[in-house]
Amino acid sequence: MINFQSDDTVGYVYQQVADHVAARIEAGELRPGRPLPAEHRMKEEYGVSLGTVRHALRLLRFRGLVFTKPSGTYVVRREPNTAPDDVLAEPKDENHVAST
Repeated sequence: MINFQSDDTVGYVYQQVADHVAARIEAGELRPGRPLPAEHRMKEEYGVSLGTVRHALRLLRFRGLVFTKPSGTYVVRREPNTAPDDVLAEPKDENHVAST
């Protein structure tokens, strides 16, 4: 059983579930390239509705922590020291010369 306690004073439950899953990813409990538990299992583990789990997964996809394909939802593989913001940063064009 997951050690998760919903806090009515802090945001929406789906955000709390997403934050908890993100912490499990960060801690290495949920490993890159490996699937997350099935939605129905997460529903039971967290004691929330299926809609809440799906909303939490949508938020995790938006954050770039997981991706979903027909076979399930998986933790994103990252290069060492790559922060989620690095994924959204524009690539540097080393051939570009700034005009003066």
